[in-house]
Amino acid sequence: MSTQPFGPLDPSPPPAVRDDGSLASPLGRAVSLMVGVLALLWLVELVNALSGRELTQAGGIRARDPGSLIDIVFSPFVHGNLEHLAGNALPLFSLGFIAAVPDLRRFLLMNAVVIVVGGFGVWLFSPDNSVSVGASGLVFGYFGYLLLRGIVDRRPVDVVVSVGVALAYGYLMWHSIGFGVSNISWQGHLAGLVGGMLAAILLRRRRAAPTEPAAPPPTPS
Repeated sequence: MSTQPFGPLDPSPPPAVRDDGSLASPLGRAVSLMVGVLALLWLVELVNALSGRELTQAGGIRARDPGSLIDIVFSPFVHGNLEHLAGNALPLFSLGFIAAVPDLRRFLLMNAVVIVVGGFGVWLFSPDNSVSVGASGLVFGYFGYLLLRGIVDRRPVDVVVSVGVALAYGYLMWHSIGFGVSNISWQGHLAGLVGGMLAAILLRRRRAAPTEPAAPPPTPS
């Protein structure tokens, strides 16, 4: 059994940083990253609106179109309209901030897993001739990651976070999946959720194997 403290995709622990309220602290880095992500999404939305929604077609995932596999990377940053982005902004920021605070590098790796798994699920299972965009798959990925992180890491603080996320967002997420609702990609929501849970397992913190106490020195005869 490996004695590395982190999962296979994250082999080294982050350096200890004092949380002094600066932008270099864990809280500062997490909030700065998520503010930057939201700013990028709003900028893309502005360009998309000014271009007559051309980015929606150019960057959306087209189901089972081999040429659209590259759009898996870009589709989370494009939204169908202003209301679509506004609906994703708050849960994306709040859940992303909670997930990013402990370890920013681990958070970025989690995003990569969610984008690839969630996007491929959309590409593979969405209806024919559909085009899917939006960060809601990331939102569900963050939710799934936070739900499972406390269980796989077995750290008390992460368990409490998992319980809090379930109580705060569980009802909302269940009713937001969108089974049978037109113009809502339940495939993307479900695939994002699976991607987040998979990321929690792949990036789990592994406990070091207990060390045996040193043998006492021999007693002279």
